Parts: sequence; C-alpha cells; structure tokens
Amino acid sequence: MSSSFFKTSISANLVLFLLLFAQSCQQDYEEPIISLEKYVIDDGFELEAIASEPFLEAPVAIDFDNQGRIWTVEMRGYMQTLTGESESMPNGVISILEDKDGDGVVDHSKVFLDSLVLPRAIAHVYGGLLYAEPPNLWFVEIDNDQPGKRILVDSLYADEGNVEHQPNGLMMNIDNWIYNARSHYRYKRENGIWLKEPTSFRGQWGITKDNFGRLYYNNNSTQIMGDYVLPNVLINNEFYQPKDGIGKVLTRNQRVYPLHATLVNRGYEKGVLDKDSMLVNVTSSCGPLVYRGGQFPDAFNLNAFVCAPEANLVKRNILTFDGPVTTAKQAYDDKEFIASTDEGFRPVNLFNGPDGGMYIVDMHRGIIQHGAYMTSYLRERLAASGMDKVIGMGRILRVKSKEKALNEIPNLTNASTRQLVDYLSHENGWIRDRAQQLIIQKNLKEAVPMLQTALSDSESENTQLHALYALEGLGTLTHEALLESAKSNNIKLASHALLLLPKYTAADGKKSEIDLVNELLSRKNKTIDLYLISFLADLHKRYDQSFASIIGHLVERNSESFYGDALISAMSEEEEVMKPHLEFVADKVVESIETVMDNRRNNKKYWIYEKASLPLDDRTHGLQLYRNTCAACHGGNGRGVEGLAPPLDNSEYIKGPAKRLGLVLLHGMKGPLHVNGKRYEMNAQMPGLANNNEFTDQDIVDLMVYLSNAFGTSSRGVNTEMIKELRNVKPKAGAYTEEELLEIIKEK
Repeated sequence: MSSSFFKTSISANLVLFLLLFAQSCQQDYEEPIISLEKYVIDDGFELEAIASEPFLEAPVAIDFDNQGRIWTVEMRGYMQTLTGESESMPNGVISILEDKDGDGVVDHSKVFLDSLVLPRAIAHVYGGLLYAEPPNLWFVEIDNDQPGKRILVDSLYADEGNVEHQPNGLMMNIDNWIYNARSHYRYKRENGIWLKEPTSFRGQWGITKDNFGRLYYNNNSTQIMGDYVLPNVLINNEFYQPKDGIGKVLTRNQRVYPLHATLVNRGYEKGVLDKDSMLVNVTSSCGPLVYRGGQFPDAFNLNAFVCAPEANLVKRNILTFDGPVTTAKQAYDDKEFIASTDEGFRPVNLFNGPDGGMYIVDMHRGIIQHGAYMTSYLRERLAASGMDKVIGMGRILRVKSKEKALNEIPNLTNASTRQLVDYLSHENGWIRDRAQQLIIQKNLKEAVPMLQTALSDSESENTQLHALYALEGLGTLTHEALLESAKSNNIKLASHALLLLPKYTAADGKKSEIDLVNELLSRKNKTIDLYLISFLADLHKRYDQSFASIIGHLVERNSESFYGDALISAMSEEEEVMKPHLEFVADKVVESIETVMDNRRNNKKYWIYEKASLPLDDRTHGLQLYRNTCAACHGGNGRGVEGLAPPLDNSEYIKGPAKRLGLVLLHGMKGPLHVNGKRYEMNAQMPGLANNNEFTDQDIVDLMVYLSNAFGTSSRGVNTEMIKELRNVKPKAGAYTEEELLEIIKEK
C-alpha cells in the first residue's frame, strides 16, 4: 500500500476532526424565542422561558443533577388525541437539557432513556437515577450520561390506576427517605439494599416539603394539603387509622382568578363557572411547592405555590405555623402569582432550583383531562376550539426575584468534604439537601467531626437538622449526641432527636433519659409534647409502666385529637396495659383504644399495611373495558361507525334510565332503533355480555359508570345488585328490540 494513501487518509481525518471540533464549539441548535407577553406575574418577579420545543415535549417532572443540569420526564404519549389511544405508545423519554453557551437558555438536549410508556417521575439519588415507568420503579446507574446497570426497585410501584392517579413525586426528604404522591409507601437504600415500608397515603400529583421535613400535597379540587406531624409518627400501630394530623386541608379557600374563560370538564354544573364563564374554584390543582430557594424576598420564603393548569395559572399561599398546626391563606384576593391567557400554558409541577429560582414544568398541551374522566361536554369544546391540536410542545419556565441575583450553581460533583459540610448552611434548600445526600452517598466519614460541630454549635436551625441526618445516614449518630440535641432550644432539632432516640439506646441511659423527660415536660411546648409522647411510649416499653400516666397527662393538656392519635400509634401492642392508666383522658381517646383492641382481636389492620398497591378506579377500568369491547363498533370517541353501530355520545341510551343501559349491555340489542331522533337500521346485532364469563357484575357497573361519565352526565347510582337483578330480565328472542326496552322501562 503506497504512502500517498496514508497521507490522504491523515489529511481527510484531520479535516473531519477540525470540522467536528468547530461544530462542537457552536450552539447545537438555534435557541427558539418564546414570547411571554400573555403572562402576568406578581410585581417584583421575572418569568423566563429557559427550555422549550424542540428540546423537549410534554414534560411532567424534572430534577437537577449535581452539575445543575435539568433532567426531564417527558410523557409524550399522554392524550395526544381526544380519545387517548396514544397512551400505549413507547414514546416517552428522559432527557438531559444543557445550556452550552452559558446564556441561561437551553440549547442542547440528549436522550438518556427512551422507548418508555408514560414515564412519570425521576430523582437523582445514590449517584444514579430513580425513575418510574408504570408499573415499575427502577434505579439505573449513570455512566458518562449513559444508562448503566439497572435495578428493579418495585414491580408494584404503579401497577393499577389511571395515569392521573398513579404514584409519582419521588422526593428525598430530610429524614433520608424517599416519599411519593398518590402512594402509601416510602423508599430508601441502605448498604446497597432497597427498603420499602408503609407510610401515610398522600395526594394526587406532586409532593413537597418544608425545612422541618413535614410533607405537603394536594388533589384536583383541594389546592393545598399537608401533615401537621413528621412522617410516620401517627401510623406505628397497624390496627389504627389516625383520625387527625395527616392529610389536613390547610385552607378552605379554593378560589381561582383566571384571566380568561377556560375549558373545564364539568363546566355545565352549577357553580363551576361564574356568569362570565370564568372558573370559580380549582378543578385540576397539582404540583405544589414549598419555596425554599432563598432567592425570593423573605415574605415569600416557605410559601406554598400550586399549579392550576386548567386555568393557566400558578397560585401562591402563605403558610402559618402555630406549634404543630399549619394553615394556609391565599396571598391575593383578586389575582394570582402567575396567570396567562395562553391556553397552552399547562403548569403541572413546580421545583426549587439549584440557583434559587422556582422552576415551572409546563406540559404545554391542549388536552390535560384524561379520557377516563373526560365528559362529552369537554370533548366537544376542545374539538371546537382546536385545543386537541396543541401537541408536540413543552416548556420549562423559571421565576426569579428582581431584587437579588440568582446564586451561582456549585458543581457538587467535585466539591470537597469541607465544602459539602459548609453547603449544609446554604440559603438554598436544594443545595443543602443535595450536599447532605452526597455526604451519605460518598460515605464521607472524615466529615463526622465537622458534622458533630455543626450539630452542636451552629446557630442555624436548618444546618443542625441537615447535620443530624447526615450523621444518621453515615451510621455515626450517637445516643449522647441525640440527648444533647433533644435539649436544644431549636424545637425542630429537639423533635427529630426525640424520634430518633429509640433507635440509639444505651445500657446506662435510663437516668439521662428520665432527666431529659423532666426537662422537656417543664417547657410545656406543644410541638415538643407531641414528639415527647412517642419517646415516652418507648421508655414505657423498655423500662416499666410508670410513664403511662405521664403520657396521658400530655394528651390531656393538648386538646387537639392528633395527640391522642400519637399516643395510640406509639403504644402499639400495649393498649391493654395502658388503658387502666388513661381513664382520666378524653373519652374519645379511650374509645379509640378500645377500637384498636377489637381490631387487633379480629386482625383488622389499617389498609396501608394490607394493600400492596392501589385498586383500579371504576372509570379507568370502565375505559379499558370500553376500548377492548365497545370501541371497535362505537368508535373511540363514542360517535359510532356508519353502517355498524349508532353513536353513544349524548345518546338517550346513555343519558336515559340506568336500567335500560344495563339491559342493553347484558342482553344485547338489534335494530332498528332511534338515537337523538335519527333512525339506525344496524346491520349487525349487538351481542350481550351476560353469558361472557370474563365479565363480572362489577365489570358491568364500571363500564356503565365510564359510559355515563364520558358520553352522558352521571352514573345515577348503578350498583352490582341492580346488575344481578337485570341478568334475569331477558329478552324474548336473542336480543332486545327498541320496542321491548321501552315497554320494560315503562313497567318499571
């Protein structure tokens, strides 16, 4: 082979290298310009579009890696059409967004995982990525921005339920547990082993926390809810479901103030819209956030922000803390923190960012109502307005204060041990959280002396809490350190210490623990009293019964019923021993103890300890049955197929008597028949389901509930007893005729 070949090859390769090098120095794509003229934000704040299509599509959640880059969960298959058949498409992705030219706007994206079906949540934890793709929860290692070894954490994470009602959130709390919305489990990895245990069921879409570690969430019609107590304090008795302190509605004010009339699912119902067709109260609230970024003015710190995508706005609530009790008040009486006339603006999640900004995940989708719950009223209006054509888009917006610059994002990957400990004092809660987790993940035992100093000497309440749980995560927390923390004037630190102390017992610790109890009792602090109940219950079990009356007095001097719930939770398996010592306590507490004793005898547990996953709701199950059984003839949109089957949408067979619909489903029908005044000959006879062994009475009920909701107005109280009765009301020959049905309904 001649030397000229080598020269030519080297030259060609050099040219190719130079071309590639030149391209790598340029922007990967032209940054789109997104107008925000239709958006109104509170004075003193700026709204920026930092990512948009073509870099992402239909985002529903984000997280940031240790470099501050945004990772997105893109649920591209969700309701691309009015009938939603796209949901089974494996077109979901998890992507990494980058700003390579440093101007604050995303100019590059790369796919980390693709071919996913409706992915819904991610979290950067333990040096990898935790992500949810129903029904599974996965953990995947990250190798140079590529997926590595994958571990199945939970095969039942989201195995049933509507896409709007499956677990999501994946939020690491200060206690080193990962919590979810719409779930009754929490997760943690210790020594390479994934742990899963029951927790309280919380919310619908999105979950957030405050600096103390209390959790907040919501549902479609209740904009902000939360727990008065730290996680799992009230659920340690498997035979008792607490009546108070968990799942509290923090404000009764669900009012919204949109800038324009918007399309909502049940706008025809009285009170949903006002005289100007403006939405009155939230109907799709989701994605709450307690702001902890440190960049907003002090008055906005620990405010609860809430998404209302149906009205194209983001709400602001001011939280007030009175001992354990938290309440919320809308910040404005006649406006919102952010509101827009852009009908594509669909904020579905909010996040604190590593720069102190508040990040808004805007799905930017015309249809946000799932097909299982969509009424014909909304379907018709979405089609008429062209909103069903708003697909293939997505935005990430950032809110920042005008008063203060965003903080510089540290590269936590390369941070030293000293720097990570120092970051536990950062004003931005996101940085504090991630620093704590990196200290634990990297097993930085050299940080222990620094953490112990921060725990005992720091003047910052937040720093002390993070130091406490960094030590806990490293396995280096001691009984002595917890005793001192429990005596602290930092009520939050003392509360957490009291909860942790039972796991860190000492052989000679009785005197010091009793001295601690006496000191804390004398404070008469309502928050301390709550967590002292749990600690005293542990002392009662470890030492003797002399603490029973003290616990009772703590419950008696605090009138709120969740103190009684704390007692019953903490005294699991000790009810019979405790009861004689609690006769002076409120009657309701004694009655609850008797209920627990009865539940224990009958092995009747609190449902979170028995159900592995949430059941499929009736309308979602009904939708599945409809698609598999009815849609081929009646169409996915219920408008019928010419020459084959009549329409269901607004049909008198759907909106009329429930028994008539039940008879048709069970026994079938043959034509001709009339729907909405039009005669249909029907070339084929509709078969009934009564003799199909795969369809139970409950299946028929669920199908009727879906049909009535999707193509009528309501399910009108249909139940399995009705179906059992109708199974025996058979037609004269083969299937019902229209005349027979009319005669039967008249008789009934």
